[in-house]
Amino acid sequence: MRLQKNTALALYSVLESAGDPTRHIAAAEIAAKYGVSSHHLAKVLAELARSGIVESVRGAGGGYRFTGNVRRLTLMDIIQMFEDFAPPATQRAGADAMTPVDLALGTVLSEIDETAKATFSSITLATMLRLIERQQASGAVPGPVRAQAPAAAPRGQRPAARKRAG
Repeated sequence: MRLQKNTALALYSVLESAGDPTRHIAAAEIAAKYGVSSHHLAKVLAELARSGIVESVRGAGGGYRFTGNVRRLTLMDIIQMFEDFAPPATQRAGADAMTPVDLALGTVLSEIDETAKATFSSITLATMLRLIERQQASGAVPGPVRAQAPAAAPRGQRPAARKRAG
């Protein structure tokens, strides 16, 4: 399952604001931290505000403040707001037009999607905030996490070492 940019922005915004629910965070601050357009982010934040997950406060000292419950809200609750979980076109076309390979691949991909949905549904924002805190404390995360992570090395192999300049 690949998440759309709006979904990633929503997750970043919710986790940033949930980390300190008393603080109002400006859209421009979140946009700068994650290197995205503040105009685009404002649209995502407006949707989160309409749903009651964050509240918008105008004026000096304004911004967005988390209003949800970190122990009850899951990653899937956020993801569902921005993702379309309609079956792939190959499944909608009908079984008559599909080859056995289409059917087999469709089955595998559906199982992967269902596993991802179940995982996202089981992870609360409180769990994510603890994970973020642990990674920051260990120095494992030097900067903000980006939407596009590098591909993982095949199982049992180490990722290739980066060449150092100089």
